[in-house]
Parts: sequence; structure tokens; C-alpha cells
Amino acid sequence: MQPITATGACFDGVSARPYPVTIRVTDRFEVRGEGVFHDWNLLDLRAADAAAPLMRVGPVGSLIRVEFTDATLAAVLPLRCPDLARRESEEGGTLRLVLWSIAAGVSVILVALFGVPLLAGVLAPMVPDAVEERLGAAVEGQIVDILGKPPLCTEAAGKAALDRLVAKLVAGRGLPGSVSVTVRRHKMANALTLPGARVIMLSDVLVKSETPDEFAAILAHELGHVATRDPTRSLIQSSGTAFLLSLVFGDLTGSTIIVAAGQAIVSAGYSRDAERRADAYAVDTLNAAGGNGAALASILERIAKDGDSETGAFLRSHPFTRERAASIRERAGPEAAGRRIIAEADWVALKGICPGLPAAKPSESKPSESKPKPPGPRRERKAPDEPVDL
Repeated sequence: MQPITATGACFDGVSARPYPVTIRVTDRFEVRGEGVFHDWNLLDLRAADAAAPLMRVGPVGSLIRVEFTDATLAAVLPLRCPDLARRESEEGGTLRLVLWSIAAGVSVILVALFGVPLLAGVLAPMVPDAVEERLGAAVEGQIVDILGKPPLCTEAAGKAALDRLVAKLVAGRGLPGSVSVTVRRHKMANALTLPGARVIMLSDVLVKSETPDEFAAILAHELGHVATRDPTRSLIQSSGTAFLLSLVFGDLTGSTIIVAAGQAIVSAGYSRDAERRADAYAVDTLNAAGGNGAALASILERIAKDGDSETGAFLRSHPFTRERAASIRERAGPEAAGRRIIAEADWVALKGICPGLPAAKPSESKPSESKPKPPGPRRERKAPDEPVDL
């Protein structure tokens, strides 16, 4: 049988990269190129749709295809390959493809629903600090965009007071990486914890805090999420699911995953166990630093009673109950109300980190325990044992 030789391109069925090859046809169909070698039976070859003079062929049941435009080979090949024009549908190929596609889709969905959350808890502690810091930096940019690019609050005296407070809270706590805490001007009372030990405090938390210990308690709670790497676990779970689903819908881009991760962190709702761990961490941290751990319960109760959509943002991602407040106060101890985390001068300076915010009010000896107030107009609110979603 007279050999026929031609040049063409081979596609591996995985990527769109063409591999230059030499085609040699005798009683076999040989394809050779750099890192490429195939030797196919002529009876197994099938022609795929292509516009002349291009011809595209490959073995039945394989995604590998070889393309060429050689007229001589195109004329001879049908004579040597009797089944070349036979369609896959005639052999049940279409049905197999549909069944495999359905099976693949179901597998991806099952992994997304059950496998990714399980793996997230295992993988989060294994992520290197350097990788986590890079993830945090990328996600922070996305979150700032989602929040409408709120400006950083950097007034010198306030920033110095914040740095001193952070140093006091992290001392001896064994947090991973280098902790970064920033304040951004925003009318929503919320705090966000990112991978890489990054915490964003929105300025309305300062406005709602009546004492430095209340602000420090919210910050320490977020540091509790840092300590257990809850943000990284949440990011792996949310972006991992997005990654798997993108395989099904064909939208496999890094930007899609980062956007999904940013949105997930902004609206993240940690589990009850994660919230309890962060509460305990906050109380222990404030107690160790000489502050009032019970202040965490006080500010959460006040935000819950406030009732507007902006101040309730923190509680939408950190559901609050009366049982949770009781646990916080019990862990803090009866003597907690007499403690103070920073001096009055630092508190006034910290309140001024965003120029134009309401000034700090002088705090009393037991600032976190409200005295009974005279009866006022009755307002409806949710039962105290329900998760507050304002």
C-alpha cells in the first residue's frame, strides 16, 4: 500500500493549542510531532464536520482530532477508511455523550453541595500564610468596590490610638500572619474579616460604640475569626463551589471566583459554633488586656434594639440571641464592668480617626450596663431569642 504523507495539526481535546504534526497513512494512520504520537486503525477513524478544504478526523470515542488541508490525503482517506463518514449517533455515541454529561454534572453538584464544605474545613489550616495574605489583598479590593469604595480613615492621632489598641489585643494571642486593622468611613455598622489576618471596621461601629470596650469587643470578635481562619474556610467553600459550577457553565475565570469570594465575605454568615468561638475569644482577649469582655453583649444588644437596616448589618452576618449575650456575660465574669481597655484620651482620639464622626462621650465607671429607663412609646421588635435580621 503506497504511503501518503502530509502535514497538519493535532488537538488533544483538552486545550485549544494546535500541535504541528506529520501524518503518514499506510494500513495505519500515524501522527507524529514534538511530544505527540498516535497510531490508529483506519477502521476506527471518523470524520468530523469541517469546511473544505479543511478535513478533521479522529478515532471513534476520542476527543483527539487531526486537521489537514492536503488534497491528495483528503481524496484517498475515504477509500482506505470505509467508516470515515459514519456518524457517532449511529453507534450510540451521542447517547453516551449525553449520559456522561449528565453524570459529570450531577457529580459536580454533589461535590459542590457536600464535598467542598467538608474539604474547606480541612484545607483552611493548610493554606500557607503568604498565600492567604495574597488572597486577602485580592479579596479586599473586591470588597471595597462592593461597598462603594469607602475612604480609609487615617487621622494621625486616631490611627495611632487604633494601632495601640490592636497591639494590646493581639499581644500573646498567637494570631497567624501580620494582623492589619483598618477603619473605613461607611454609614453601615459592620466589621469584616478577610483572609490573611485583615480586618475592616466600618466607621459606624465607632459611632454606635458608647465605650472603647464596646468597639474593642467587636474588633476582638473579628480577631477570633482570624484565629480560627473562618474567612479562609468561607472563601474556600464559596469560591470552590463557584469554581466547580463554572466547569459546568463554562465560565472558568479567576475574576469570577474573586467576585464570588468578595460577595460571600460581605454577606457571610458564620455557623453558630464559629460565632460562639469568636465570642469566647473576644471575651478572653479583652479580659487578658484588662478590658470589659461583657461589653460585647452590650453593644450587640443595642444594635439589635436599634432596628434600622444599616445598624443591623452586623447582626445579619453575626446572628444574635439572648442566650448568646448571657454566655458572653457569664464568661466575662461579674467584675468585668469595672475594667477599661484604653484611656479616655485614646478613646477620644480613636473616635476622631474619621473626621466629622460624632465625638466620644465621656464614659462612666460601668458604661456597658444600662440603667432602667422610664417607659416610652412601645415599638415592636422580634423576640429576643430569634436571630436578629434587621
